[in-house]
Amino acid sequence: MEDIIKGNADVMTALDKLCSGKNAIQHTNDFFGNAFNWYTLDLPETILDAAKELYKHRARLAMITAYNREQENKEEKSLCYEFVIEGVVYSITANLDAAHDSVPSLSRIFPNADWHEREMMELYGIKITDHPNPRRLFLDEKLDKGLLGEIVPLSVMMNGASSAELWERILADKETK
Repeated sequence: MEDIIKGNADVMTALDKLCSGKNAIQHTNDFFGNAFNWYTLDLPETILDAAKELYKHRARLAMITAYNREQENKEEKSLCYEFVIEGVVYSITANLDAAHDSVPSLSRIFPNADWHEREMMELYGIKITDHPNPRRLFLDEKLDKGLLGEIVPLSVMMNGASSAELWERILADKETK
């Protein structure tokens, strides 16, 4: 049986134009028939074009996640934006590297992007351009941006390992730099 690609044809056409790499576009369905459309942008700054198109079609920004990845022995970061239109998920990945090390803020289009973007700036040191409110959420201004992500694995933080020992480790590492 042939799978049917589900989603908004206008949105998919617009997003297709932003993704020309090999395997940059994929369409899947899960066991329950839920549709997922996966896009990897050619350039991270085009996330703004993608967001504007999705907004026109009443998309909801569900989540933004950041993660470190190693590419050809170089540390790089990826951002994954999850949008939903009528139950269909559009997952858009923006890869950051030395040549393209920032993304524009989406918080003027999708106000709920504010928290996600501020968290990525604070914990990962990701550059978000034109953010209307780039102040920190949690960490003391004395700590370098992205420091926490470098010295404490996300899995440790997610396990609720916020203790005096953890903060002593963070502050000790800061003092040795």
